[in-house]
Amino acid sequence: MKFLSNLFKKKIGSVDDILIYPEGKRYYRDAHPIRKNMIDEDAVKIIHRLHKFGYKAYIVGGGVRDLLLERKPKDFDVVTNATPNQIKKIFNNCRIIGRRFKIVHILFRGKVIEVSTFRSLPEHRFGKHDEEQDYLIKRDNKFGTPQEDAARRDFTINALYYDIRNDSIVDYVGGYDDIRNRQLRVIGNPEISFREDPVRMLRAVKFAVLLGLKIDKGTSKSIKKNVSELEKASSSRMLEEYNKIFRTWKTSLIFQGMAQNHLLDVLFKEAFEKEKKRDADFGEKFLQTRVGKRLAIADKLLSEREELTPQIFYALIFSDIVQDAILKKGGHLVASLKSAMEPIFQRLGTPKKDKERLIKVFASQDRFYHTEDEKASQNNFFRKKDFFYDAFYVFKINAIADNNDKALQCAFFWEISVRKRPVLPSGKKEGKPSRNHRRDGIDFKGRPRRERNRKSQGGSSEDKLAENSDRNYEEGQSDSSQNDDV
Repeated sequence: MKFLSNLFKKKIGSVDDILIYPEGKRYYRDAHPIRKNMIDEDAVKIIHRLHKFGYKAYIVGGGVRDLLLERKPKDFDVVTNATPNQIKKIFNNCRIIGRRFKIVHILFRGKVIEVSTFRSLPEHRFGKHDEEQDYLIKRDNKFGTPQEDAARRDFTINALYYDIRNDSIVDYVGGYDDIRNRQLRVIGNPEISFREDPVRMLRAVKFAVLLGLKIDKGTSKSIKKNVSELEKASSSRMLEEYNKIFRTWKTSLIFQGMAQNHLLDVLFKEAFEKEKKRDADFGEKFLQTRVGKRLAIADKLLSEREELTPQIFYALIFSDIVQDAILKKGGHLVASLKSAMEPIFQRLGTPKKDKERLIKVFASQDRFYHTEDEKASQNNFFRKKDFFYDAFYVFKINAIADNNDKALQCAFFWEISVRKRPVLPSGKKEGKPSRNHRRDGIDFKGRPRRERNRKSQGGSSEDKLAENSDRNYEEGQSDSSQNDDV
């Protein structure tokens, strides 16, 4: 039966069979609001220089998408037919990064502009869809045409090119209409797309929530069918996506979307096992679950300019598992916590330093109930612990979510303690931004950023370079950077 099914499936003959507009449909100034003066001036300089040397170059991805959605772009990426080595010969202030797909980071004062080469379509896109074939892309350093590059991107809304020469938008995949219709749609066959890169399923839900889009039926159906493919995704890329979600101020809504599309059957599955047993379709009531309530409170705190680290979010997700482990097992507390959490840490690929920090956070929760004045010296010692900030916010959020009066009173007692940060383990002075200092409230070194003076500090070119180069050297360049992100 499966043989007959594969036999009659459509075979793609060329890239034109995937594209809606093979020649590229252009939308000129009268059809859209984007103008060259809205584009980062350094990105414009890069494009002009590439044109000068005879190469094609466009603004691509999230920058174009966000301007059409009347949002402020996070950054602007450039795509060109120049190869990374050719780009490096033109620009002195750049470096080639990535392993899965090589891209170029061009450094300017205060920022980094990402320049990528048009990618080609994988060969399997031109064959019949085979349920048994492994389509996971592990290497992706083949260059192609603008049409191929558009066809192999993730979603239509991320595959629009902006031509600064005449303020026109070039659309090969119908992304312009999808933005106008507020629709999120995969390019080509979603069955193949999600198996090429399973992380796209998580990104689909994230984009839908953050951009106010509706996932089209074919895409949503394919997500639910291929959710098990997420187990093949690299842990480093998944952790990267989680950390991005945690700083959106909409983590609870994104997790609700993940539950509705069955992604939590694989992602963080241990934390939602009981909920799923009670109600297989608990996604519609996700915000009423204990985890949903905690994440909603965390989002609210972020919106009020509190600073929450990724470790706080992980602790909120797994708090129920930890409580069960403490109640079920006797003996040493830390040993019980490690026994309960280690299989989860192994599956998620949690870094060792984060594992140790989370165990300390969990083990110290009961300590917040001890507020006696006669133990002032012990309390001061506890306040100086490097994990105190994370542990306090986990305790406070749990107290609010559970409406626990005693815990809320204790949280109030300790509240003043978080106004001063402890001395950092590395010996750095308090308040001095680290290399990974972020404006979004989360420090990737695992430390919170204090912003009590409310003075905005812009990131340096080293910030983005460090973030992206670390990511790319670990796993290789992902679609998230090629297609931009929110």
